[in-house]
Amino acid sequence: MKKTIFTLATLLLAFSISQAQEVDFEEYTLDNGLHVILHQDDTSPIVITSVMYQVGAKDENPKRTGFAHFFEHLLFEGTKNIERGEWFKIVSSNGGSNNANTNDDRTYYYEIFPSNAVELGLWMESERLLHPVINQIGVDTQNEVVKEEKRLRVDNQPYGNLFAEVKKNMFKKHPYRWSTIGDMEHLDAATLDEFLAFNEKFYVPNNATLVVAGDINKPKVMKMIKDYFGSIPRGEDIARVAIQEDPITKQIDAVAYDPNIQIPAIVHAYRTPAMNTRDARILDMISTILSDGKSSRLYKKLVDDKKMALQISAFNVSQQDYGMYLTFALPLNNTSLQDLTNEIDEEIVKIQTELISEREYEKLQNVFENNFVNANASIAGIAGSLATFQMLYGDINLINNEIDIYRSITREEIREAARKYLNANQRLRLEYLPKSEQ
Repeated sequence: MKKTIFTLATLLLAFSISQAQEVDFEEYTLDNGLHVILHQDDTSPIVITSVMYQVGAKDENPKRTGFAHFFEHLLFEGTKNIERGEWFKIVSSNGGSNNANTNDDRTYYYEIFPSNAVELGLWMESERLLHPVINQIGVDTQNEVVKEEKRLRVDNQPYGNLFAEVKKNMFKKHPYRWSTIGDMEHLDAATLDEFLAFNEKFYVPNNATLVVAGDINKPKVMKMIKDYFGSIPRGEDIARVAIQEDPITKQIDAVAYDPNIQIPAIVHAYRTPAMNTRDARILDMISTILSDGKSSRLYKKLVDDKKMALQISAFNVSQQDYGMYLTFALPLNNTSLQDLTNEIDEEIVKIQTELISEREYEKLQNVFENNFVNANASIAGIAGSLATFQMLYGDINLINNEIDIYRSITREEIREAARKYLNANQRLRLEYLPKSEQ
């Protein structure tokens, strides 16, 4: 019976994939370097206007970390034609919503409006690019906002500093070594001129991708884009230097303490290749094998069967220059952190030495097929993917064919990637402990 149900689920998923709509898009570049992507979808009367800038935490001065994330907040302060405090009021009064987010590689802003307000979204994003008001009042205001965010999400959050501890141990040269939210002392020390210079350098059309997706009339939208963005001056070309890390050849042992936790954690982190590589996608699959769902290997073994772990996870952090593969576990029933290390290593060695079963491989393919369908299930998801694939991967067509890469990955490649990247002498082993144990 179980086999019949599993086979039926596989057939239904295959049918949903075959029915999934290919994402049609049109792309071009304005004379000032702004890359434009249009996607028309008339199924719902909404539109998203979004701009991705190729500036993240890795582009910061090591003595001024947090600038990229700070700008995510600062550029909602107002513009020459949008008074301070009015941005969100304009969006909500026109039936829209908006937000922004930052990571180590890029910053992304977007508005979702009823489709008849597409021109408003384009005007607002052109205002952000052409006429931002960056003054001491805005800087001081957002400085307090960012500090409060850091207190809420990092300093007072259980395990909130764990990822920052991993990064600073994994990277010694590359700017991935500091956290995206940055150092508050760096922001306090920064001058207004430094913020103005950061804006002038990175917030230029030739460092941005504009996506307009949804219920749109392409010719009309193209004219709007030309009217609002075409006259914005091109910025200076940004010189980026590839920073190479030395290979990890011996296990890095580290300890960190957190006053907000009572249960210790064990983390293993392996440096992995960039997000656009085939191996990065294979490591995504290994994460699924190890810890995606209650039937995954680590969860079934350590949580269900042996009851050694309260929580267990494995995940691949994909980024533009380097990635990181992490395992994370919380012990249960007086299990030592070393015992968890041994058990996790045992499962990784199995993947390194044995081919996964055909049944497990089939399940793996189903998971990634489902992920592919869900990623393109909303206009907002499509807009974000279009910008990301164009800017960070250098191949916008991946929005339709990345699933083919996952489909082509073999069981042998899964074994070889585990052998290549997930070895004890190539990793960080971090014990993340309650402050009381220091």
